[in-house]
Amino acid sequence: MNIIFTAVFIASMIALLICAPQDLLPALMSGTENSVKMAVTLFTVYAVWMGLSKLCERSGISKGVAKALSPIARKLFKTDNFIATENLAMNLSCNLLGLGGAATPFAVKAIGELEKDKNSYAQKLLFVINATSIQILPTTVIALRAGAGSAAAADIFLPSLICTAVSTLVAVFLFIAGNKLWR
Repeated sequence: MNIIFTAVFIASMIALLICAPQDLLPALMSGTENSVKMAVTLFTVYAVWMGLSKLCERSGISKGVAKALSPIARKLFKTDNFIATENLAMNLSCNLLGLGGAATPFAVKAIGELEKDKNSYAQKLLFVINATSIQILPTTVIALRAGAGSAAAADIFLPSLICTAVSTLVAVFLFIAGNKLWR
């Protein structure tokens, strides 16, 4: 994939150099400026939410959420491992807040715990849920839209909620149905 992106970048540079050489340097500088702005915006959003996640972990809130979600997690993921359940709960809550990047460390920890139990069903289901990533509040996209100067950055709230809810429900249903079918 890197080779493809590099080839497209080089071809674009050559085309711009031939068609409008005076625009090459300004385009490069503008692109660099925009990518740095986006990176800083994402870094800020993730720093805030990862900090809150760590506070939840240290204060015991994540254990409380895990206890509350444990009946659902046990039934859905077919696991009794509390550490896995706690990490699954934190992963799901980060995804619900639209923080896929912040959810990743919890998914990795949960997969590690599920691997110890040899629970491949739960690992695969976690992958399916993370791939579809239901979001109640798409904070990352809203932050990116606000950072790009959108007048109504949060207008994507309802469409995002509907799309991610439908995609997650369909994916989980198909996974569970397919898992029963192929046994």
